[in-house]
Amino acid sequence: MPAKIPITDNHMHIDPRVRGLEAVKDFKNSGGTHIILVTKPSWSLGIMVKKPEDYIQVFDETIKIASKIREMEVGAFPVLGVHPAEISRLTEYMELKKATEIMKKGLELASGYVEKGLAVGIKSGRPHYPVSAEVWAASNEVMEYAFSLGKEQDCAVQLHTESVGEPELQDIAERARKTGIKMYKVVKHYAPPLVKTCEKLGLFPGVISLKGAIEQAIEEGTRFMMETDYIDDSDRPGAVLGPKTVPRRTKKLMEMYGEEPFWAIHKENPEKVYEIEIEI
Repeated sequence: MPAKIPITDNHMHIDPRVRGLEAVKDFKNSGGTHIILVTKPSWSLGIMVKKPEDYIQVFDETIKIASKIREMEVGAFPVLGVHPAEISRLTEYMELKKATEIMKKGLELASGYVEKGLAVGIKSGRPHYPVSAEVWAASNEVMEYAFSLGKEQDCAVQLHTESVGEPELQDIAERARKTGIKMYKVVKHYAPPLVKTCEKLGLFPGVISLKGAIEQAIEEGTRFMMETDYIDDSDRPGAVLGPKTVPRRTKKLMEMYGEEPFWAIHKENPEKVYEIEIEI
């Protein structure tokens, strides 16, 4: 049954080597209409990064997949960047200082795609697992650099970080604020349903659509987006959540809350954050 309203997944990866467009078909057939398509980490494409230009292959592939998705009459908006876990990969075979520079230059290249209108945002963040104090400091430096590029391009910066509560969100917000980026363009991907906390700090949450999370989020308002973080990985099929999740959950929740909140969640919010048009 086609959706009566737009249904947008704020964070999906699509890999032509795995399920690829079949996953998009599942999303569409369940009622999904638009995807914020995020670059996969370089190593998952078998690329060993030795210089910033090595990321171009990753970005170009994402742009190509987006255009194939659009041919299926599903909206696709690329977010390109450097996965924060790259720092651990790179420092296996180079100095931390060099790894930090390569990641920053990779983000500069990503921001060039935004400038050309090929992408709607930059992806950055910091590791989601324990690292040394030096690596943590370098990761924060990279993330803050992404914010300054976001300010320059006036575009969204989507963040992959550690699990967050209010203290972590506050730390991220402070780092973002000092760069002058518009705070609502700082998107906490894989966010818990802390809608009010994010609103107070100015950050925009992409709430991971686990059972019960969206209900919790709606209790606090509609200033959030929904996402699956579908990773299209043959080792972890259906992880984090499958491509049908956001459309199915939205339809189910519309029976409880009506259509109105979901116009904000799936259309008005992504339109504002990414400066895109969500039409069906």
